[in-house]
Amino acid sequence: MYKVVGGVQSRSFRVLWCLEELDLPYEHLAAMPRSAEVTALSPLGKIPVLVEGDAIIPDSTAILAYLTDKHGQFTCPAGTLERARQDALTFRILDEIDATLWTAARHSFILPKDERVPEVKPSLKLEYARNIERLTGEIRGPFLMGDALTVPDIILGHCAGWARTANFPDAPAAFVDYLRRLRGRPGFKRAVARGA
Repeated sequence: MYKVVGGVQSRSFRVLWCLEELDLPYEHLAAMPRSAEVTALSPLGKIPVLVEGDAIIPDSTAILAYLTDKHGQFTCPAGTLERARQDALTFRILDEIDATLWTAARHSFILPKDERVPEVKPSLKLEYARNIERLTGEIRGPFLMGDALTVPDIILGHCAGWARTANFPDAPAAFVDYLRRLRGRPGFKRAVARGA
């Protein structure tokens, strides 16, 4: 059985959502970053961490890739052009959306006060809005790659919730429709219930 370590209000949500979509049993420990439970598994103290037997996998995207490849769902086959496209979308979302949100968080409450530069946040919000607008125009169907949910949808769906919580700009109507489809999925709803 899998064990997911990390609170729901973090990138751990991506892993919980993926496991719910895969309909796999798992244990969840809602630990905070740098807590004793987390640092015992991963010296960096970052969440999420996936434990499978004696194996420990840190990093939400690495965990998603591992789970979807292992179980053959919500991903394109390795070595195909569609997988290359999927990976390109994943890396783009991490670079243009996730990193923007993470930088804003660092300058809001993560870095020590004397290292924060809150003046950077308005430019990050503008960058986020531009990136979401461009990405929205490239959605191929009900999901980013077409008819099937894939790893980049899980990452982007999580980032959109993070953006709303962080008071980032509202997204275009077409993106809001896309998010409704993601949030309407039973796997998403079960993952959300973990944090209720």
